[in-house]
Parts: sequence; C-alpha cells; structure tokens
Amino acid sequence: MADIGFRANAEDERIIRAAMRDGERPSDVIRRALRVLQRDMWQERVRRDARRQDGDLSGEQDGWRYFGF
Repeated sequence: MADIGFRANAEDERIIRAAMRDGERPSDVIRRALRVLQRDMWQERVRRDARRQDGDLSGEQDGWRYFGF
C-alpha cells in the first residue's frame, strides 16, 4: 500500500473534526470522503455518458427482461 502524505491546514482540520463519528480517527474520515469522491466521479461519468447519448435509451435492450420481469 502506498504512503500518501497530507498536511491539513486549519480549515481541513476543522472539517475533519466536524465530520468525525464516535470512535473514528481522522484517517477514517478521509477514507469516507474518498468514497464520496469516488461516487461523485461515477455519477459524473454516468451523466457524461447520458449526454453523449442525448438521454435517448430507446435503442438499448430492456434490462428488466433478464431478471424475469
């Protein structure tokens, strides 16, 4: 696993402290924040793909059929 250095400024520390849950360490908060960033990146890719297709999925196969519906 790679070591990644991070020097939090006063505002970063304030945000981390405010976001900490019982029993969490600052590194746990940063990991949660990274998961939120990952989800945001996924959502942006989905939006970009939808714009590229102009939101028209009429040519796509119906995915429900594969689940027996």
